[in-house]
Amino acid sequence: MRGRGVFLVVLVVLALDQILKIWVKTHMSLGDQIPIFGDWFILHFTENKGMAFGLEFGGDLGKIFLTCFRIFAVAGIIYFIRDFIKQKVHWGFIFAMSLILAGAIGNIIDSIFYGWMFDHSRNQLATFFPEGGGYAKLMHGHVVDMLYFPLWRGYLPEWIPVWGGKYSEFFRPIFNIADSAITIGVFIILIFHRLFFKTENSVEA
Repeated sequence: MRGRGVFLVVLVVLALDQILKIWVKTHMSLGDQIPIFGDWFILHFTENKGMAFGLEFGGDLGKIFLTCFRIFAVAGIIYFIRDFIKQKVHWGFIFAMSLILAGAIGNIIDSIFYGWMFDHSRNQLATFFPEGGGYAKLMHGHVVDMLYFPLWRGYLPEWIPVWGGKYSEFFRPIFNIADSAITIGVFIILIFHRLFFKTENSVEA
């Protein structure tokens, strides 16, 4: 049953992640944005070549390295999840690991296939499987990001050291559902790890 639960979590997260990414690619060009909840929640289409939250890493070589690292990481996570299920580890921990697994797979799909599946999105709507081929070869795709939460924008008070008087924005990173799943999974583990791995002594205490 736990194995089915893991499969369901991964399937739901991947479906939501990929459906939104494909919709953004085929309905928005780079830089386009759609307000969802005033100025606090915006769909803002951007792409990055590397890590989560719009960060990049080491150019094309770094891109291939990062994709390969993600693939090995996914294989490792799958192995450990299977082992945790056999050991009957707390379902909350397995659920969190499933979120991390789903997020990693979601961004791997972009990195490996999106360059081949779509043409570019600069000043145009991307085409799904274009006749002339995609904007990049396999393993060189860009990760699609769109979730933008600029909760506060303005000038910081002068009394704040270093940044005082400067324009600031919170929360600036633009990310996707896969990034969110990874972040939520990590926070669940950090917050509830004592519950997940409590010992008999800690229970008696």
